[in-house]
Amino acid sequence: MRVCVHVRRCQEGSTPVEMDGFGSEFPAGGSGGKVDTGTIMEQVKVQIAVANAQELLQRMTDKCFKKCIGKPGSTLDNSEQKCIAMCMDRYMDAWNTVSRTYNSRLQRERARM
Repeated sequence: MRVCVHVRRCQEGSTPVEMDGFGSEFPAGGSGGKVDTGTIMEQVKVQIAVANAQELLQRMTDKCFKKCIGKPGSTLDNSEQKCIAMCMDRYMDAWNTVSRTYNSRLQRERARM
């Protein structure tokens, strides 16, 4: 079984999902002590997708905050709101473009093997 050390290298077009009750989904000894590797692999994929979504959101928030918020306060003025919205849109568009390109390159490389 392959174990991923760096989540972004193992992720491939995953969709973020809720992780409530993650540990309860493992089979509990009912299969004679054997662990269903398919179930584990799916759970690992979910964990990777969640980690990637969290990382994307954190990076986008950090970059857009630094770019758009000059003087933090209790409210955002109109220009800050517009800047944040545009920054987040551009960041997501760029991330999606890079992700699609990366995934298509992976598929081409796999087809060569």
